[in-house]
Amino acid sequence: MNLSRLTIRARITGGSLVIAILISIVAGIVIFTQVQRTVYDGQVRVLENVEGPYLTALTAAGTEEVDQPGADQLVAVVSPDGARRVNTLPGSLTAQLDNLTGRSDGTRSVSAGSDAFLVRVTSVETENGVWKVITANRDDAETSVLNQVAFLLIASIAGINIAFGAATWFIGTAALRPVDSLRRSAAALVSTPGDEMLPVGPARDEISELASTLNELISQLRASAERERQIVSDASHEFRTPLAIIQTQLELAQRQADTLPKMRADVQAAQRTVARLSALATSMLELSRIDAQAAPGSATLSDLVLELSDAADRGRQRVGGRDIRIEYSNPPGDDRAVAVSDADFGRVCDNLVNNALAAMGETGVIELSLAAHDSGVLLRVADTAGGMDEAFEPLAFHRFSRADRARTGGGAGLGLPIVAGIVSVSGGESTLENRPGVGLTVCVSFPWV
Repeated sequence: MNLSRLTIRARITGGSLVIAILISIVAGIVIFTQVQRTVYDGQVRVLENVEGPYLTALTAAGTEEVDQPGADQLVAVVSPDGARRVNTLPGSLTAQLDNLTGRSDGTRSVSAGSDAFLVRVTSVETENGVWKVITANRDDAETSVLNQVAFLLIASIAGINIAFGAATWFIGTAALRPVDSLRRSAAALVSTPGDEMLPVGPARDEISELASTLNELISQLRASAERERQIVSDASHEFRTPLAIIQTQLELAQRQADTLPKMRADVQAAQRTVARLSALATSMLELSRIDAQAAPGSATLSDLVLELSDAADRGRQRVGGRDIRIEYSNPPGDDRAVAVSDADFGRVCDNLVNNALAAMGETGVIELSLAAHDSGVLLRVADTAGGMDEAFEPLAFHRFSRADRARTGGGAGLGLPIVAGIVSVSGGESTLENRPGVGLTVCVSFPWV
């Protein structure tokens, strides 16, 4: 039987009922054993009461006369010479009398024909020798009582377990009613998307906590879906414009270029647009990789120090004929691990340097510095490109944000979002120190692993 196919209510009821049955069986066995012991002790006390007068009479000095037992009392008194002074035992038990008197004193069960007896043998020391007092009681009474007790126990346990199973079923139904409500609400949200959330009950229990957690998940999924829709919309817009330009330039080269130099100029313009499209596609793929990255990379501080110097060299190669200096400073390298790969750290440096170069005129300075602290490392990229509009600061790390053309240089606005994405995956922080009219410093931190 595949239990996973059962409902939660059925599993709770079945599991609880199995446990209740096991407990009931153990309790029933304990109770029956105690009742059995009590009945046995009661019968022994009856036999002791029956033999009591005979033991008193035989132990009295010089007294060997014994009275006849009362009605229905099964007693045998055997003198030292083997004579049976008293004998009211049934014939089947009398036949075993010699065997019984030869045994040690005590109480035992004896089978005589089709009957069962509880027999007690007691020896009495006198001046004339050892007397034997044998008392017996039919075992039918004990068996009858025990059968009644067993029947009552079985009936009671069955009734209690049936009532317990029904109560567990109804309690499980009541406890799972909020879950059914959540399921219906979730089904409604799926069929009619909107801004509604799952209902959270007034009780602060596990169901309410589950609803709150699911609402947070729904909010995140909706925000993620909205971001994806916005990215698709922005990307479509970004691709549509260059593609239209390329189409126009190629049509002009085909229809209106009457000389080879003019055709080459049109084709070169189309190539520049294609290069912009290629850079945009590369940036979007990079963002997609960052979004899919579940865990940060790892590199030593020495690896980051080396990557920082390489990033400065790559930036100098992109300066061209402008009078721009790119300088860097870093701490001594060591083997401490930082929560970012050297490749991602290089991408951060390249994007920040490219943004600074795009915003800078013919002259300026770009400074890269790396410092180690107790909590991690801090990268600072400062430029003298005049800073950015203060109104644009809150949007600087948003994708496709290009309100400040001076700092994007006509790009797609994905440089700083890529930096923010890499830093976020690493568990660090990204901040801006904007100095309008002077320059901008981007600070990013990476924690130790």
